Amino acid sequence: MIKQKIVLRYPPHVVENPTIYHLIKDFDLMVNILRADINPKKEGRLMMELSGTELNYQRAVEWLQEQGLHIMGLEQQIIWRSERCTHCGACTVICPTEALAFKRPEMTVSFREDKCVVCELCLRACPARAMETLVDNANFK
Repeated sequence: MIKQKIVLRYPPHVVENPTIYHLIKDFDLMVNILRADINPKKEGRLMMELSGTELNYQRAVEWLQEQGLHIMGLEQQIIWRSERCTHCGACTVICPTEALAFKRPEMTVSFREDKCVVCELCLRACPARAMETLVDNANFK
């Protein structure tokens, strides 16, 4: 089993094609859409997590490239700058997956990247700006 977070950049002539349908139906992949900015007849961007067998994943990536989509892998999306963190806990209250958690009795914040779904709620919640995103590298704003 492979689980990979990627960003797809859609050129205008491909944006209305049923890409997600084909990933699920033809390649037997589980698709978790994390963020999307897709407009008809314009370029689009889609950040998602794909899960399935490695063979099906590789076949799907090849198919996506044949369709004219540009694929960018995302190793890490949200970065926690621990040196900036004041451990106020504001981010832990709003984190839907508990990727950010408040440790007791230490009263410190911890970050589990593997639980993060890049919802970016923590970016707005953190008064110390200790949370950053690499999604900007994929042109999400």
